[in-house]
Amino acid sequence: MGNQKSHRKLKIRFKISLLLCLIIKLLGNFLYAQTNISGVVKDTANNPISYATVSVQIPNSTVIKYFTHTDNNGKYEMTVDLSGDFEINFTALSYKQKEIPISLEKGVKKTQNAILTYESIELNEVIITEIRPITVKNDTIVYNVKSFAQGNEKVIEDLLKKIPGISVSKEGTIRIGNQEVEKVMVDGEDFFEKGYKILTKNMPVNPVEKIELYQHYSNNKHLKGIENSDNVALNLKLKDDAKRQWFGNVELGYGKGNINTREIRSNAMNFGKKNKYYFLTNLNNIGVDATGDINHLIRPNQSNEPASMGNNQSANSILQLNTSNPNLKTERVNFNNAKMFSLNSVFTISPKVKIKTLGFMNFDQNDFLKNSFQSVNVGATSFENTEDSELYKAKVTGFAKIDLTYDISKNKTLEITSKFNKTNENSTSYLTFNGDLLNQTLKSKNQLIDQKAVFTNKLKETKVLLISARYIDEKTPQNYASNQFLYGGLFSQSANNIAQFSENQMQFMGFEGHLLDRKKNGDLLEIKLGNQYRKDKLNTHFQIRSDENLISEPTEHQNKTSYSTNDLYLNSKYRFKIKTVGLLTQLDFHQLFNKLDNSNNIEMQNPFFVNPKLGLDWEINKNNKVQTLYSFNTTNATILDVYSRYIHTNFRTFEKGTGTINQLNASSLLLNYSHENWADTFFANMYLLYSKNYDFFSNDILLSQNFSQSEKIIIKDREFIVLSSSIDRYFKSISSNLKFTFGGVNTVYKNVINRSELRQIRSINLNYGFELHSISRVFFNYHIGSKWNQYQIKTTITNSYTDNTSFIDLFFLVSKKLDFQIQNEYYFFGNLEKNSNDYYFIDLEARYKIKENKLSFTLSGKNLTNTRTFKNYGISDFGISITEYRLMPRYILLKMEYSF
Repeated sequence: MGNQKSHRKLKIRFKISLLLCLIIKLLGNFLYAQTNISGVVKDTANNPISYATVSVQIPNSTVIKYFTHTDNNGKYEMTVDLSGDFEINFTALSYKQKEIPISLEKGVKKTQNAILTYESIELNEVIITEIRPITVKNDTIVYNVKSFAQGNEKVIEDLLKKIPGISVSKEGTIRIGNQEVEKVMVDGEDFFEKGYKILTKNMPVNPVEKIELYQHYSNNKHLKGIENSDNVALNLKLKDDAKRQWFGNVELGYGKGNINTREIRSNAMNFGKKNKYYFLTNLNNIGVDATGDINHLIRPNQSNEPASMGNNQSANSILQLNTSNPNLKTERVNFNNAKMFSLNSVFTISPKVKIKTLGFMNFDQNDFLKNSFQSVNVGATSFENTEDSELYKAKVTGFAKIDLTYDISKNKTLEITSKFNKTNENSTSYLTFNGDLLNQTLKSKNQLIDQKAVFTNKLKETKVLLISARYIDEKTPQNYASNQFLYGGLFSQSANNIAQFSENQMQFMGFEGHLLDRKKNGDLLEIKLGNQYRKDKLNTHFQIRSDENLISEPTEHQNKTSYSTNDLYLNSKYRFKIKTVGLLTQLDFHQLFNKLDNSNNIEMQNPFFVNPKLGLDWEINKNNKVQTLYSFNTTNATILDVYSRYIHTNFRTFEKGTGTINQLNASSLLLNYSHENWADTFFANMYLLYSKNYDFFSNDILLSQNFSQSEKIIIKDREFIVLSSSIDRYFKSISSNLKFTFGGVNTVYKNVINRSELRQIRSINLNYGFELHSISRVFFNYHIGSKWNQYQIKTTITNSYTDNTSFIDLFFLVSKKLDFQIQNEYYFFGNLEKNSNDYYFIDLEARYKIKENKLSFTLSGKNLTNTRTFKNYGISDFGISITEYRLMPRYILLKMEYSF
């Protein structure tokens, strides 16, 4: 039986490899046999004609085989897979069309120039004969949805994955190169800010006509053209028939398998001139995460934006029950029962006043089942642990937000934002640790109140003053209990259970003035003066018990810490503009007033420091840009660095801070190169970061089989290098986009384990791969790819392994009414046993449209191979681990979707 299974897996791997080789060979044949056509289009006065359409057609026919457009200098270039006699057609608005015969031979370059004659054309005579897939208008790139949609897209996220230059991670994060988008708007309205995944994972594709990509985007309208913004944002342009009326969809699904499955999804929208509404809901138990990371909605991480003071402030939860997931699609491991509701509105009270409201509720129950094996071998310490874990978690999140925008005048705006969040999470864990059953319970809460006001005054056309104020109050109480006592080697008491209460309460207040002054020569002066005050109270209470009786409250495991820091700062920044080169100089002055109270042991400190930055950016031409930045930073310790006694942070882990106030110094050097040619849909990006920590927080660890104690220590010299690069190229000849990625992280750091000498550790992570997906409206489309991850850790010994993930997705458009797709995934782990180191998944979905954009039925099958468990391999600086996860079993789901 085992031989048959191994033989079947070998056949599957052979077929996948054969298909990949065949497609790559076909691609190579296509590229080898292409013909290059180039030239210049001018008028009779010898002036170049920009944005003229150049197309290759069959003679005496309207069939267009290939087309492109001229650039600002009237030049064009295209690569075709043709041979024989054809006709090259030149058209431009206000010029007479011109056709020239051309004879093509594969592999032979052709040059064909053209001179067009001016011709007056009445607008009512103009006939648009083709739609450009991508249009560039200054800082805006417009994608025509019809040019990229293949017919199997359901939500916005599905469509964005198919557009060249845009990448979407498995979690739903949208990036342009290395830059994450700021927001995804609908007809110019932003509902979710950095929480855009709620929109892209739920909004249907049908109402959208175009997608606009805004480069150099400004979140504040008064800063457009003044600030130096590298932000990017997306805007979904709706079709005319979807505006100023209610529209949306309802999707109902029910299925059978090892468990009964269901999915209910609905969207209702109305985007009128004055008021706009977007209501959505998602209820499912098929593992679909309909919200993404809602922390981005509650706490947007726009820390470098003007008036973003306080965005990086939050209270921390101390203890987490282990719920780490493998590198798989979320729905394969997410045993959930989710109910999400979101009500969002924009009210235009008057031409000057706009109110935006957002209400969000999410109820979710999650089950996590995993088994793990850990082998530790460091110095004279060697042991093995096994853990069989079942975790059940119920979480309720309620979030409300109100934005008020008041345009006092044309140049003055007041924005007030109020947020409230409350989260309750109850977790129960049944953990068999080396044969002993631990029953753990954890009750966690989070309560957040966030108030912010920003006043913007555009003093001149090129000068803006922003004044902002903010208040944040957040609490994170937790109650933890375990019915086992594993710490006999740490405590002398005879006990059988433990408990701990912990809470981090944080208050933040800030006030800031920010002046931006754009000079006539293009230089930009920025001055920022402000004061930020934060106070943390960290209380932890650890108890050792025998049944219900309190045995001990160890002094070294109780914390009563109060830590306040007041930061008075002045930031000055000047950016010189010399033609295509920009030079950035920046000095940030900080005067801190710190106070630390650890159980009535008070320490005060008033450090002063300066953080300098020096940057250079060079716009070589409109397609090529280089950016460099050097910075030296001094950072202040946080509450989780300075507490003086141990906290129970995991069922077998205790952690301790330094007990004193510290500042850490680091420097970094960044280099970024980007190439963007939207006309030829060619993109390349390379990001390189080197960072040196002159002192950093590491750990002095006491490691044993049943428990570990970790104390923060300050060590000199840590460095790491991060590389991320990608190349995207669209090939018209095969209507496909090819993408290569290469990246890696090299880190060198130090720590101490079991009173050893200082240990130096080098961690290396490399990843590389490719993707090829077709962009066509024909009956067949594909998306294939493969990615390799190499991991290595070097101490006194070296551990390493290589993983591979490959996929082949095939989509068939049988007719206008019927389509189906097959998704295949293959995982291979280099260091696991041969009988459990590769996994294969098949998903199938077929859709029948009763009425286009109105009523359809979908039959989907997930995990058709019924793979029930999934193992992966991990390494650390003190050992290895193997973890096995339970997966969602095979199921069949029938869904009906009705659009209105």
